Amino acid sequence: MGSCSTWAWQELLVLLSSVWLWVGSAQPTAPGPTHSPGPQLKFRLAGYPRKHNEGRVEVFYNDEWGTICDDDFTLANAHVLCRHLGFVAATGWAHSAKYGKGVGRIWLDNVNCAGGEKSIGDCKHRGWGNSDCSHEEDAGVICKDERIPGFKDSNIIETEQSHVEEVRLRPVVSGARRQLPVTEGIVEVRYKDGWAQICDEGWDSQNSRVVCGMMGFPAEKKVNRNFYKLASKSQPKQKRREDVRSKKRLFTERQQLNYRLHSVSCTGTEVHLSMCAFEFYRGNASAACGAGMPAVVSCVPGPLFTPGNAHKKKQRQQQQGQPRIRLKGGAKVGEGRVEVLKSSEWGTICDDRWNLLSASVVCRELGFGSAKEALTGARMGQGTGPIHMNEVQCLGTEKSLWSCPFKNITQEDCKHTEDAAVRCNIPYMGYENLIRLSGGRSRFEGRVEVAVGAGDGDQPRWGLVCGEGWGTLEAMVACRQLGLGFANHGLQETWYWDASNVTEMVLSGVKCAGHEMSLSHCQHHGTSLNCRNTGTRFAAGVICSETASDLLLHAPLVQETAYIEDRPLHMLYCAAEENCLSSSARLANWPYGHRRLLRFSSQIHNNGRADFRPKAGRHSWVWHECHRHYHSMDIFTHYDILTPNGTKVAEGHKASFCLEDTECEEDVAKRYECANFGEQGITVGCWDLYRHDIDCQWIDITDVKPGNYILQVVINPNFEVAESDFTNNAMKCNCKYDGHRIWVHSCHIGDALSEEANKRFEQYPGQLNNQIS
Repeated sequence: MGSCSTWAWQELLVLLSSVWLWVGSAQPTAPGPTHSPGPQLKFRLAGYPRKHNEGRVEVFYNDEWGTICDDDFTLANAHVLCRHLGFVAATGWAHSAKYGKGVGRIWLDNVNCAGGEKSIGDCKHRGWGNSDCSHEEDAGVICKDERIPGFKDSNIIETEQSHVEEVRLRPVVSGARRQLPVTEGIVEVRYKDGWAQICDEGWDSQNSRVVCGMMGFPAEKKVNRNFYKLASKSQPKQKRREDVRSKKRLFTERQQLNYRLHSVSCTGTEVHLSMCAFEFYRGNASAACGAGMPAVVSCVPGPLFTPGNAHKKKQRQQQQGQPRIRLKGGAKVGEGRVEVLKSSEWGTICDDRWNLLSASVVCRELGFGSAKEALTGARMGQGTGPIHMNEVQCLGTEKSLWSCPFKNITQEDCKHTEDAAVRCNIPYMGYENLIRLSGGRSRFEGRVEVAVGAGDGDQPRWGLVCGEGWGTLEAMVACRQLGLGFANHGLQETWYWDASNVTEMVLSGVKCAGHEMSLSHCQHHGTSLNCRNTGTRFAAGVICSETASDLLLHAPLVQETAYIEDRPLHMLYCAAEENCLSSSARLANWPYGHRRLLRFSSQIHNNGRADFRPKAGRHSWVWHECHRHYHSMDIFTHYDILTPNGTKVAEGHKASFCLEDTECEEDVAKRYECANFGEQGITVGCWDLYRHDIDCQWIDITDVKPGNYILQVVINPNFEVAESDFTNNAMKCNCKYDGHRIWVHSCHIGDALSEEANKRFEQYPGQLNNQIS
């Protein structure tokens, strides 16, 4: 009986415990993390090679960056991580350290997300820092190249619903309505479906500085407050009815006041008003701000946005001298890799401790507003030459980046993969409203249509651009104006995009330098249209891209490998057929005699963010029987010998008979190879080497007299292929030729030195001996 009783009790306990477990499991539970982290998480993409929307995932937890193991990794995990990084979703993920092995901790392992979690910490995992993986198993993600609207990463501001997100200046002066940029007006913040004002009680110049910075202006100025007292009063009904009929105006002249903020207190270094201290009005705020009026701000525009003719701007810049800071490699105005001038040589900044305060000092120094983003990891491409600064720590009040504390660099500290970059706030100019694309397969391509006669409140008339003379530089400006990045192609015929009812040609003779903000800033025929083919099939078109290649020559190698060869004519028949000799060679007594050739190696690197591909597809490559190879570009490089005053005395050219990856940086795989009619191009992080001993890798100097000269090499001279920066495509060297020997020295990329150093270079008096200092 005792044993039966014991057995019964055991059965009862099991039954009760199973009921308890069933009840417990049936209770609705909110999804939670396995081990919820206390500190706020940060995320970044790393590794190489990669595009901006892919890479090894790194997590900042417990004051330390670490990676995620690829065990049990799924696309759902990638979705959550891509949203952390500001992208709408993931398109794939990578295992086995595809983007290189990380260092430090492996923070997460066996991550299992459903896909809808707000944080990776909400997904199941083994616990923070609990992993049995090595860095050979680091996970990566490929995110869809579409940003979450309004996403602010850790470099900007994480705005909450209770914060101020959108700010504008509403001009009150009637003459200011149509003039852009708006530099003065009432400060308004987005509130529900409308706009609200800020009470100016306690408002000071530091607040104005922050607002001006957000609007894209480097500085603020004092405003006539009394002038706005009358303008800020609410308008009569009759006036409001007139404004409704005048919808084409930029802003309404006056409106009923609705205060939202008061007691705003900024230090002046904030990049957004939401980072300042302020208070909200609660409830009905129509009777608020009794002793004050709406806050009014007046801003000082930078040189690029100052109204007035271009000649005056140029004069002003010349008087100020060359700036000691510049941006390179950015698609839009106000963004790029930061480069600084030191000891007459341009160099980059290492991204250690790079933040918004330092980035804002750069932006304001260049005539823009505060910084939108402080970018790290060579997001605007890698620079060349020295790295001048590291661990820059600005307070945000400095007039120049050189006034900020920083550390000098050693070679072990940083590499160009860590070059710092910025995106600055710039004034709204409305240029993007005057251009559009039609007929393309995506928003990045199509036939270019421009608005004409849009001034004075008139309805704009849309028309086409004549394709004659339209090329890469013009397409670069069009893509910039559209806000679509760089140009991939500028097209002179667009019959395959004939999908619009716009048929009239309204713009011809467009010729751009490539840096303009709008096609209207380029040279063109104006109202006197001059286009031979006015049919729609001959309208200009573009294909835009968010990234572009950037080629540059390795200057030291030219200097190290230059020599003279007297080559017999009987060995130059193929070279003559490809026009690699000077014109006087035709008059030579073939096959007797020789030609004097200046030979050197050229190593061409792609430091951009997209592969360099020849414009022509392989179906149109030209076969050259003599050398038995295909030419993918007619002319890839120009070689010239110039006198100090710029006169050509000898020239050569190098057709792109083979664009391939000769060598690549560590962890970068070769993609292009000429053998077996393979694909041609230069991968990001790779270089193409043309050795000194191959045909046409020379300049024919047979007719050059002894003297002092400049050797110049220009890559992609006809802008056949789009690049993010054409200013670094030329390389120059000093050379002295005595009739028997040649000394080549001081080789450098064309934009690597200061203007003053370049002038000294071009006035070079000549080499006095063979000791090169």
